[in-house]
Amino acid sequence: MSITQQYLLDSYRAHRHGEPEPPVPGRHDLAALREVREYRRFSAVVAERPARGRLRYALRRWLSPRAL
Repeated sequence: MSITQQYLLDSYRAHRHGEPEPPVPGRHDLAALREVREYRRFSAVVAERPARGRLRYALRRWLSPRAL
């Protein structure tokens, strides 16, 4: 069963029982991603690591030519 089918079934059941409809799939995805980003930044600050630019720094370090 797909997400859309499950949503339609849940909406139908909620309507039949007089309950509020469930949220539309994907409606809160961006908010959830923002929350995860903010949590990771906060964790980095608490652990005394740089909160920004860590990915670029890691890529630069990984892709730079190494002296042998």
